[in-house]
Amino acid sequence: MKYRRVGSSGLKVSEIGLGSWLTYGTATEKEAAEACIRTAFDNGINFFDTSNAYGRGEGEKALGAVLKHYERSAYVLSTKVYFPMDKGPNDRGLSRKHIMEQCNASLKRLGVDYIDIYFCHRYDNETPLEETLRTLDDLVRQGKILYAAVSEWSPVQIADAVDISRRLKLNPLISNQPIYNMFERYIEQEVMPLSIREGVGQIVFSPLAQGILTGKYKPGQPRPADSRGANESINGVIKSYFRDEVLQVVQQLENVAKELGLSLSQLALAWVLRQQGVSSALIGATKPAQIEENVKAVGVELSSDTLEHIDNILSQVKDFAPMR
Repeated sequence: MKYRRVGSSGLKVSEIGLGSWLTYGTATEKEAAEACIRTAFDNGINFFDTSNAYGRGEGEKALGAVLKHYERSAYVLSTKVYFPMDKGPNDRGLSRKHIMEQCNASLKRLGVDYIDIYFCHRYDNETPLEETLRTLDDLVRQGKILYAAVSEWSPVQIADAVDISRRLKLNPLISNQPIYNMFERYIEQEVMPLSIREGVGQIVFSPLAQGILTGKYKPGQPRPADSRGANESINGVIKSYFRDEVLQVVQQLENVAKELGLSLSQLALAWVLRQQGVSSALIGATKPAQIEENVKAVGVELSSDTLEHIDNILSQVKDFAPMR
């Protein structure tokens, strides 16, 4: 395993991190959590990500139940705040009230004294940005969180936060958590250059496009019965990928991977990790074997010819518009 600093901070996280979105919330999923986390530790993964919104706190409880068996200093733990946790008008967003209450609730569910990285899960247009940033700074000063971060914020929102934090001498944001994979590359245009300049790292989610970039889905064929895509209630993001032109491109990418002696998922992760501004790529896993395969992407270097070939293949997908 290799480790990278998160932005310009001194915190180091494994290049592959383990996320728990839709992974460790149900009873069946909890049974797999311990095996996956133990495998992650065995393979050098030190970064574990969750959110209060995953199963309305159940994801945090499940992750905390396993992590309690490890020394707290041995891992980096992140969670998030923003999405509704109840029906009240203050049970959502990034107000001081909601952030403070949810941070305390997350600490309790996780069973820890502090959170390493605390993400604002989305931007809150109804709360003054200064209120949010001052609250995060207070949590750092109280020792409840070590670093503050954001997720899926726009370049303007990140720039405004950086300027306010600098002007008010607040602890800076160290990371953004955006979606980033071979099909969703919007951060390359403005978010990544701005973030590199301002010392904000990218901890990216969905680097395998919710399983599309594992090659399990084939054009014109039924989706595997045990896959996320077979679930009729699947979210809009993964539905965006179920187009023949996308799946045909995936098959071409799989051929590139085979020529390099890699699996498609390893190629997709190495492609993400090629970026200077990426601190870690978050994978989801329900089986230890998935983790063991994915960590082999660490250290894989793709030549300029390979990257150009991949870009030519990806250019066949026109006007990709994800459903969010």
